[in-house]
Amino acid sequence: MSVLSGKKILLGITAGIAAYKTTYLVRLFIKAGANVQVIMTPASKDFVTPLTLSTLSKNPVHSTFYDKEEENEKWNNHVELALWADLMLIAPATANTMSKMANGMCDNLLLATYLSAKTKIYFAPAMDLDMYKHKSTIQNIEKLQSFNNIFIPPTSGELASGLKGEGRMAEPEDIITFIENDIRLNLPLKGKKVLITAGPTYEAIDPVRFIGNHSSGKMGFALAEQAANLGAEVILITGPSHETSTNSSINKINIISAKDMYNACHQYFQDVDIAIFSAAVSDYSPKNVANQKIKKKNSLLTIELKPTIDILASVGKIKKHQFLVGFALETNNEIENAKSKLNRKNLDLIVLNSLQDKGAGFKTDTNKITLIDKNKEVILFDLKSKTEVAQDIFNQIIKKINV
Repeated sequence: MSVLSGKKILLGITAGIAAYKTTYLVRLFIKAGANVQVIMTPASKDFVTPLTLSTLSKNPVHSTFYDKEEENEKWNNHVELALWADLMLIAPATANTMSKMANGMCDNLLLATYLSAKTKIYFAPAMDLDMYKHKSTIQNIEKLQSFNNIFIPPTSGELASGLKGEGRMAEPEDIITFIENDIRLNLPLKGKKVLITAGPTYEAIDPVRFIGNHSSGKMGFALAEQAANLGAEVILITGPSHETSTNSSINKINIISAKDMYNACHQYFQDVDIAIFSAAVSDYSPKNVANQKIKKKNSLLTIELKPTIDILASVGKIKKHQFLVGFALETNNEIENAKSKLNRKNLDLIVLNSLQDKGAGFKTDTNKITLIDKNKEVILFDLKSKTEVAQDIFNQIIKKINV
């Protein structure tokens, strides 16, 4: 998953021939999971149509302060547009528009929105070689950077004039990569290693049967995605699960049994900064595992069980610098039992799930949690998607490790 997933992106398009590339740019933002709104200067509509951009972005395209063709002449509020965005990109940024940006001129909706924006602003210039090399253009680019705007350099190549040289707008794929890399540099977990356990474990009875539970791994995978989106290098140790992840920052390690998970956790635990144990590890495993499939008989079958190793307690004993998070699934005396587990296993934070809460627990896309830290502070959350729950959990972790 891209770090752009869920981001609200405001794309400003100005009147340059490179405006045709913005159709590809919008598609790439959407593919990355972003929500895109487009603002065009009136002249830019000569180079690419609002209908195309509206269709690709799935949002209305804005160009003027009010829509004359609308029956009620709808007002396009530049302040609302600016506040809506998580980031703003102006591409192509022509020499004319950059001059206006640098000098505070405000004669169209795009410039008014730019001046109102409080978020990070990227600009990708596009113009002919001599225009790009002109001293006034160089000064304007330097001035825009002094305002903390982020400059996406143009490339060299064949220009609209037929000349070859610098001034060609960066390709859409390169612009996306530039923004993603810039975001990662400032992410709160950049440089951190996070270990997350997920899913169930299966404890073998014979070669074809096992003892397991109903955990789907959804919560653990959501946590892994969130950690990666926050800049972390993630080690995801997961039992059997149908969940998938394509994020290159997630190293997925597949295990089967509680013993497998124990070994994998101890292999990586010493080198991580944060460890979150969300897996539903089996509490018991068969004392004796049959080498051959047990044949069905018309009599009772007794299987002797032995306790599995308590993985969370074992890492709690050797914890040094790690911020350690555990999960507790309770049916009664939830808060008291969770606090007890927090103390016994030397945790910094525990995530409490109650099976009394509708929509929480195994195999659901939602969860309802209560967080308890080692100072016994209790924070209750409403029922949310597991993606949102993962965000809430990491918000608290980041607050705690930055204290």
